[in-house]
Amino acid sequence: MNPFLLKNLTLMLLAGCILAWVSCSKSTHPSSAIASDSPLSTNGTIEVTAKLVEIPDGAIFKRDLYDYATILKYEVLKVHRGSIVSNILYVGHYNPWKSRGAAADKRVKGIGGNLDQFRAGQTHRMALDVPIDDFFMGGIVNKYFGQNTGPLYWAVWTNLD
Repeated sequence: MNPFLLKNLTLMLLAGCILAWVSCSKSTHPSSAIASDSPLSTNGTIEVTAKLVEIPDGAIFKRDLYDYATILKYEVLKVHRGSIVSNILYVGHYNPWKSRGAAADKRVKGIGGNLDQFRAGQTHRMALDVPIDDFFMGGIVNKYFGQNTGPLYWAVWTNLD
């Protein structure tokens, strides 16, 4: 075989292997495609993917003249950054009857996400801060009050995963 042709075939094969390796190493799952400068990775001190376990009766209600946060129960599926004390988290969401993209207002800035409506069983990727009292000093609907829930987390960013 011609040495020039052999060299070119070897280079093409090597380039093809590198291209295949690079394309296979990248995940196409939406949650893994989050840029390192996205609001999920740059807000809060904790980032998790968690399943919304339940929405207690009366925890979410529409009140145009009343801003509040409600506490929802989550089961952690993965911790992306930061540390948590339990795989069950109790997370406060500001004005939960609004989509996360429309929840921020003049009173509470810097929150958001792509989640339109909370539904039990959904998986959310969230940027969180803790404790909630350091970040929100308003009305809190906590149907778990009196139970040993551990710290209450503040949802800064919530995306549907």
